[in-house]
Amino acid sequence: MKSLKKLVILPLLLLGLVVSAQETANRFFYELTYKPKKDSARLDKVMTTLDIAKDKSIYQDFTLPAQDSIIKSAVEEMEKTKTFKDMSKMIRWPKFSYKIYKNYPAMTEMYVDRINRNLFAYEESLKFDWKILTDKEKIGTYNTQKATTEFGGRKWTAWFSTDIPFQDGPYKFYGLPGLIVKIEDDEKNYSWLLSGNKSVKDWKEFTYAEEVNAKYGMSNEKKTIAKDKFEKAYAAFKQDPMAEVRTQVPQNMLSMKMPGSDLTIGEMLKNQEKMLNDFFKSTDNPIEVPQVTEKKKK
Repeated sequence: MKSLKKLVILPLLLLGLVVSAQETANRFFYELTYKPKKDSARLDKVMTTLDIAKDKSIYQDFTLPAQDSIIKSAVEEMEKTKTFKDMSKMIRWPKFSYKIYKNYPAMTEMYVDRINRNLFAYEESLKFDWKILTDKEKIGTYNTQKATTEFGGRKWTAWFSTDIPFQDGPYKFYGLPGLIVKIEDDEKNYSWLLSGNKSVKDWKEFTYAEEVNAKYGMSNEKKTIAKDKFEKAYAAFKQDPMAEVRTQVPQNMLSMKMPGSDLTIGEMLKNQEKMLNDFFKSTDNPIEVPQVTEKKKK
């Protein structure tokens, strides 16, 4: 009987550990209005989020996480029926694929993006030279104060609120005595506006889609490398996003049909390549102006 009691108690203890490990995060929604092309007046909009957890924050494009339940339903159906479903026709794809982590309390930053099947990252210790001004403004329900800084080859104006006690903000921005409610560069290439917030119980770092990707070989383990090596690897990926995949898929498999579909593996890969090429070509106006461009301007 003693051994039986131990067997019963142990799972309960383990369950207690799981429950205590569950985390609640504050999710702040920022509507990003941006100019995707340098020489165009057209503006795009996308919803982004800043999740503030106990020891870190994560900023990302919220397009895919917002569709997690749709993705979950489609994946479960494919696993159940053993048939392929082209999800590119079912969901909206993000405008930006990277995530930015800020680790508390040191505020070291990590820029993370997927290159081929792996997550790569580079770390930064940014110090923003904020100039806090006396100007105050009501933005939505928030009482805010003005601050300016220069970063990434652009001049930025921010409005922060001490009513929200987080010294954080969208993208890489942080360091003001309150959450950033609005921030934009002086030419209005990029403008973030806080549009809502909520508490997320049982918060997880990765979405269902990311967990499924990891299950099928797309690692969620971050490989940290130097920033210059990251940029070089990402530039090569943009030039030929399917280069690594082509080396892994035997030629004789390309004409094989996907399970339960009229689409061949080769056709599916071509569709993925087009989708990635369209994604990379959709913007040529980065938030941080490349150093080469800055030198040309001088």
